[in-house]
This record gives sequence, structure tokens and C-alpha cells, in this order.
Amino acid sequence: MRIAFFKQEDMDKKRIQSQLSGHHVEFFHEPLSTENVSAVHDYEIISVFLVSKIDKEILEKMPKLKLIATASTGFDHIDVAECKKRNIVVCNVPFYGNNTVAEHTFALILSLSRNIVKAYQKTLQHDHTIKGLEGVDIRGKTLGVIGTGNIGLHVIHIAKAFGMKVLAFDVHPNISLADILGFRYVSFEELLANSDVVTIHVPYNQHTHHLINRETIRQMKKGALLINTSRGNIVDSEALIEGLDNHVLSGVGLDVIEGEELIKEEQQILYDPAKLEVLGELAKDHLLLSKDHVVFTPHIGFYSKEAVERLFETNLQNILSFLEGTPQNVV
Repeated sequence: MRIAFFKQEDMDKKRIQSQLSGHHVEFFHEPLSTENVSAVHDYEIISVFLVSKIDKEILEKMPKLKLIATASTGFDHIDVAECKKRNIVVCNVPFYGNNTVAEHTFALILSLSRNIVKAYQKTLQHDHTIKGLEGVDIRGKTLGVIGTGNIGLHVIHIAKAFGMKVLAFDVHPNISLADILGFRYVSFEELLANSDVVTIHVPYNQHTHHLINRETIRQMKKGALLINTSRGNIVDSEALIEGLDNHVLSGVGLDVIEGEELIKEEQQILYDPAKLEVLGELAKDHLLLSKDHVVFTPHIGFYSKEAVERLFETNLQNILSFLEGTPQNVV
């Protein structure tokens, strides 16, 4: 078969060619678009990323297309309904960074609880005293997990290993898992009022926009830490500043900031320089990030060697499984 890979700079091309031996494979640096679709008009399989918009116009110009493998979890850049009409299979990568984001969540928690960033900044000023660097144990503290999907559950696993108590809120609670892992589902309000650390693991949508705001921050336990490794617009930045100034919050750990809504998925950062520029400008100008007790990382919670490898390997396996007649991860 004729197979084309679009806009995936981190690909191991030799490995792909080896795994797809016997097939004609081409690599394109740019996304698939109406400008270059003629080069692959007779291809049966394409591997794309979020920046390739696969709509009816593109599909009409690829009459032999049988499979679209997207190297992402999201697939809203593909007209799935139109693909279904044309009997084109669409596959995605459902999971690749669950434990990775969970581990980064705890990196942020520990950075705040043990004043890691403040300590490092002091040493850069040749100040090696420990004044102002007293931390707090997280053992015995209560972690509030908003959202118990795959990432949230990994966070709970880690929290239990640290000896933390865990409260959780989810619109679709999994009671059997709560019993197995030893955490308790409570109302949103009860979680906020009783958690020493609150961490967010829900998707961004109309229901979660500014889920954390002035009103909900006022309901939080005084001195709590807030962690967001999900999406920036879930948290109202002005409310965070107010919460820090009023000492309701003792610290905030952010891997995402409000305003980065152009970024639909983590891997998009790797492949779209425009998104990096947006994120850089936001970080530079964001008043929140100049606050004491705020630790910020530039949307790298997903970005580990192993997670990128899982993304690559699953996408390749999706193609191989289709070629073997047993498609997997079909959306």
C-alpha cells in the first residue's frame, strides 16, 4: 500500500520504513492540505497530526483512502462523519501520557510544599541560608482530586503511596474503584473545604470554564495548594491572584495558563511554532507568574521520553493492525 506521514518531526523514519517493509512510504514536513493533497491523491493510508485538517474537500481528492491514523488523542480535525460515509477507518491514540501528567502533578506539589524553586533562586543569589524555606509534609494531608479519569486515578495511586488521604469529585463516580484504591467521593463543595491540596484533571468545555473562580476559591481550605495540569481556562487567573493575595491559597502550581485555548492537545505544541509563540507571550506577560508561591512550567506535563515513544508506537501499531485486517483504536 501507499502510506504517507505528515508533519511529525519526531518520527523515527528508519524504524517506520522497517516496520512497513514492502509498502511505499513517504514523509512530508508540512501538514496535509488542499495545496499538497495532489501529491498523495492515490494513497490508501495517511498518518496525520492535529494541524492537518481532513475535511470533505480533502477526502474528495483522495478516492483510494482507506485509513487515517492520527498521532493524537483528539480527532476533531478529521471529518469523521464524512469518513464513515466513504468507509474510511479513523484511528487515534487514546492514552499515552496518563502516568506522565500524574507524575508532573506531584513534581509541582513537591516544588511548592518543599519550596524547591525558592531555594534554588536563593542559591543563585549566593544565599545558602534556610530562612523562609521551611516546608510541610504531605504525608497525612488531604488531596482533593477533581476528575477521576485515567490521569486522576494515577494521581490517586501516587498520593496513597505518599500516605495522603484522598477525596475526589467526578460527575461520573466510579465507586468500585474508590473502594479498591481507598479514596472517597464527595461533593465539589466538600472537596474544596477539606483538601490541603486541590488538583484538577478534567477536560476543558463549557461546563468546566472557570470551574475554579472567586466563589469556589473562597470555599477552599485556608492555606491550600492548587495544582492545574489540565487546561488553563478551567481556572480564573484573576481569582487565583486574589486568592494568593488574601492568603486563602498558600501556593499554586501551573503547567497551563488561561489564554492558551488555541492549544487543543499537548502534542500540538511540539509541531506548531505558532502555538509555542502564543504560550511564550502569555507566560512573559502573565501577572500571576510573577507572584511568590507560584510555580509555572510551560505545558510540559505530558512531555516525557516514554510518553512520546508511546504516542509514536501506538500510532504505528494502528497502521500495522489495519494492514493485518484487525483495526485497533477506531474512533
